[in-house]
Amino acid sequence: MSTNDFLLKTVNIQKRFGGIVATRNVSLEIMNGEVHALIGPNGAGKTTLIAQLSGLLVPDSGQIFFGSRDISRLSLSDRVKIGLARSYQITSIFRSFSVLNNIALAVQARKGSSYSFWEPVVSDSELFEEAFAYVKEIGLAQRSEVIAGQLSHGEQRQLEVGLALATMPRLLLLDEPMAGMGPEESENLVTLIAKVRERVTVLLVEHDMDAVFRLADRVSVLVNGELIATEVPDLIRSSEEVKRAYLGNDTAT
Repeated sequence: MSTNDFLLKTVNIQKRFGGIVATRNVSLEIMNGEVHALIGPNGAGKTTLIAQLSGLLVPDSGQIFFGSRDISRLSLSDRVKIGLARSYQITSIFRSFSVLNNIALAVQARKGSSYSFWEPVVSDSELFEEAFAYVKEIGLAQRSEVIAGQLSHGEQRQLEVGLALATMPRLLLLDEPMAGMGPEESENLVTLIAKVRERVTVLLVEHDMDAVFRLADRVSVLVNGELIATEVPDLIRSSEEVKRAYLGNDTAT
């Protein structure tokens, strides 16, 4: 991986809400092919930063580049079209549709074909073959006909990752995907992310430090809206500044 081979880069982006600076002059580089973890305490500005990267929020100042393109003012939908997809902190699935129909709708949306918002074109066998390939990839092949609202919390998060993958992203933004999961569900998602990273660059926002240190090539630490460190996991684990700000002494052992 070349040190200049970044897929996404921010230059001094800042976002303010009234008197609160949620992100302060954040400069971050996500390299092609890596899993890059973003960690920090609650209220650090992580979700605000992800919202700016995805296009949900526009920075007050600074720039965001995707490859060589300045996307600072590009809409969320246009960012999806060029290969930047986000999985949300709170699940955003079609709860009354089956797992397969959820993914089929996402595939249709990517292809830009004419379709009913409420029901995929059932006669389009090619579309459903592609959709089922994503269902298998996320580990829900045996649950493909189950209504999404009946899935467990962990399975819904797997489905949400599948919806993002169906857009064929180059960069996948995962915002606390393991929140609220038990150990078995978390392990399933770690396995899925490890598989996905073979073909998609991942930015992972996560509080589960075991998952972070198992998955990440590099880790960035955000505290009070400021980026205080970006290093490989071992250096983050041993950093006195990071331990004081977030990890605590036990994490470094």
